[in-house]
Formats: sequence, C-alpha cells, structure tokens
Amino acid sequence: MRVLILDYGSQYTQLIARVVRELGYYSQVVQLDEDVDVSDVGALILSGGPASVYEPDAPKLPVWFDKYHGKVLGICYGMQLLAHELNGRVERGELAEYGRTEIRIEEEDPIFESVPRETTVWMSHSDVVKVLPEGFRATAYSKNGMIVAASDFQRFWLLQFHPEVRHTQFGRQMLQNFLSKICGLRPNWNLEDFITQKVEELKRELKDKKVIAALSGGVDSSVACVLVHRAVGSNLRCVFVDHGLLRKNEAEEVMRIFKNMLGLNVVKIDARERFLSKLKGVDDPEKKRKIIGEEFIRVFEQEAKSYGATHLVQGTIYSDVIESARSGKKTAAIKSHHNVGGLPERMDLEIVEPLRNLFKDEVRIVGEILGIPRDVVHRQPFPGPGLAVRVVGPVDEEKLDILREADSILIETLKETGWYEKVWQAFAVLLPIRSVGVRGDRRAYDYVLAIRCVDSVEGMTADWSRIPHDVLDLISRRILNSVKRVGRVVYDISSKPPATIEWE
Repeated sequence: MRVLILDYGSQYTQLIARVVRELGYYSQVVQLDEDVDVSDVGALILSGGPASVYEPDAPKLPVWFDKYHGKVLGICYGMQLLAHELNGRVERGELAEYGRTEIRIEEEDPIFESVPRETTVWMSHSDVVKVLPEGFRATAYSKNGMIVAASDFQRFWLLQFHPEVRHTQFGRQMLQNFLSKICGLRPNWNLEDFITQKVEELKRELKDKKVIAALSGGVDSSVACVLVHRAVGSNLRCVFVDHGLLRKNEAEEVMRIFKNMLGLNVVKIDARERFLSKLKGVDDPEKKRKIIGEEFIRVFEQEAKSYGATHLVQGTIYSDVIESARSGKKTAAIKSHHNVGGLPERMDLEIVEPLRNLFKDEVRIVGEILGIPRDVVHRQPFPGPGLAVRVVGPVDEEKLDILREADSILIETLKETGWYEKVWQAFAVLLPIRSVGVRGDRRAYDYVLAIRCVDSVEGMTADWSRIPHDVLDLISRRILNSVKRVGRVVYDISSKPPATIEWE
C-alpha cells in the first residue's frame, strides 16, 4: 500500500514525502490534475499551500477524491480546505501565527499518542478554522485559542501546523501515529529497494546509449554518477567543468578522488574564461544562475557531440526541484537552480536525473550503500553555480580570490576544532559593501565577509549553528589577519525559513 501526498503548493510538500519514506512507507506526491488510481492507496495526506479557500481560483479537492474511502490527514491549507468542503467555516486569523508556536493538546487522540500535552509546532498560514464541520471535535489549541488540531475520529484528521518540519518537536511521531495506528499501515520501503529499482529503470532507459554526466564533486553528482555507472558501465563519461567558480584546490581534488580512487571515466574541461566573461557585470542572482545553467549545457553539448552521447546525467535532488517551482503548478518559486530552473529552453541532450525524488539525507545514505568514500558522501553541500552566488553582486577574479582564501580558512578551522561534521553546511559570503577599519595605524576601507553555518537534515528547513564563541573568534582573527581586502567578519544567525541557506 502506498501513501499519497496531494500537493497544494507548500514548499514542504516533498518534505512530507521524505519523512514518510524515512519512516519506511512508500510515498508518492501527486498533483491535483493527475488521474489517480486509489485502489492501492493506504493513506492520503493533503499538503499545505499559500492559497486561501475563499480565493476565486483556490485549489479544490481532486475529481477522484470521492473514490477514495480511506483515512485522510489535512495539513495547514489541507485542514482549511477539508473544513470548508465539509461545511465548516474558515476565516482570516485576527492574530496570525507564523513560525514556532506553543500548543496544548486538550483531548485524547491517537495521532497524539506519546506526544506531551504541551509542545512546540511550526505554523505558516494566517487562515484559521473558526467553526468545525458537524461531527468534528477540536483536540488541540494554540496559546491564543486557535484550533490547531481536530478530527471526526473516523476518517479525517486535521492539523493547522506542519508535522513534517523539524521545528515541530514531535511531528514525526504524529505522522508515524497517523500511518501506523490510524491507517494500520506497515513499513514496506527502503533505499536499498530504491537503488535496485532505479538501476533497472536506468538500464531500460539508457540501453546501448552513450551517456555523459555532469560531475561537480559534490555528493549529489557523485552519487548520480556512480548510480548510472552501475546501469551503463563504460558507456558513461563523467565531465568535470572548471568554471572558475570553484573553491580553493577543488579541481585537483575532484580529479584525484573520482579518477584515481573511484576509477570513473572523468574528463576535465577548463572553461574559466568562458564563464567569467559571460558573468562580467551581472549582479542579479537569477541572471547569474541562468547564465551558468546555459553555459554548463553548452559545454556538455560540445562534449556529448565529440563522445556521441544523447543523454546528460545531473545530480538534481528534490529540494532543487521544489525551490525552482517545478514540483507543482501552485508552488511559489524561491530561486532557480542551474540544473533545474536555470536550464535553457533549447537543448540537444535528454536530461537524466536519477536522484530527482530524493532529499539530501537520503542521497547520502544511497551513497554509503553504493560504497562511495565517506569524505565524499558527507561532504558539505556546494551550489552548482559555485562561488558566483556567494559573491553578492558582480563577480570578478579579485573577489573570487578573496572569497576562496576566506572560505578555505573557515573550513580548515572548523575541521581543526572538530566542528566541520557537526554542522550541515558552512561557507563564507563576500558582501558588496565595505567597512571602515584600521590596519597598521592607517585607515582601511575593505570588504565585509559573512560566515554562514547551518544545521539541517534535508535542506528544506535549517537553523543557524550554535558554534562556540571562541571558535568564531578564531575564524574571524585568522581571516582578518590572512586575507587582504577583508576588514570585517560577521556571523549570519538567520533560519530557513524565512531566509534561504545561500544568500543568492
């Protein structure tokens, strides 16, 4: 039996699917206009979304909904839509509650089994259910008296908050309770099965075809390359493009690991001048990403032509897809990714994305199963556009050199102090502003550098890392003493949401 997640446009829709899969249940995200066979559906979850049920074009229940007679969990907009469709009343909240919110569970409910009476959850919608449909009882309230959970204890369970995000303390327990205790499902899916199924699928799709793969050296592209190599063997050529936007010594390290250690067929393309000339004077981050996406594809097309390849493998993962607003028609776009939203309309290659439905933590597990070295699998994420989106504003060689040195010092210091593997991602950002300082008793007017360190699991939500002050002090002093043109170091303490992990 599978778990269906009906996508109403929430940025967290695929996160629900990821958590459900992590709990061991096969999940699938579907869109409102899809024709769905509900005969093997054991649970249905309605996601959140940005719409209001009273908007003229607000998304409704799908045409197949009445054919499904199993249990339903409505989250955020999903709760409001179900309440509205069942003749309850939804209104704009007088006191909108966003972010972390304290709630109190007032009635016994199997969805709250093993959950404390008072707990913290994550809200993201200003509409509220004022009057429940007939036969429903409120089971939990916020500190302001808002109904945050309700049920008819037969078919429908409603949650105003998001149990799928890490900020909801016992959210995973609630989802587990819904699937196992309420729906009666048993875990039936794991990543070993994913690998087996994906390799067989790739063998059928790519039989007797020449394939090239975009290899950046990061975990996503690395796992994608090894996975496809299992399916097509010597018909795969991995292409590593040095676009001039890499970290210090990265090009040499990538070739050493993947050509020498893993034995893959890897070719290196020096395209530094090509990329930097295209980026000259460009300060808009979306334009940067699209330029880089365009140039990547053109480079790969040239390489594919010489190799006789018809397909291009990319390490696209689900958070890329979601943030590029490609996962659902109602999803709000956050930013384009060079390997999703940044792709040009005209391409001479067919794209293969074997990890498209996996999140970062799942990709790491797949990498471990495939036998990829730990230092590659647990390497911190690095954006495809590279340092171009970590130099805020126009990119040039001087700024890139400054950022490379500062970022290298940051990573080395974190490794020395034992903090590198404690944080999910750490990097430096060069800001387009300068600050007055003093160097050698003289006035200086140098760049401001931001340090960004975050804790996350899947990349969809993140919190800033509580690195000890003495470690931050060491990082700052080393950068200020060693990197010319940097006069001030600041630490970013923004969470995601509302911020994104990268600055651009």
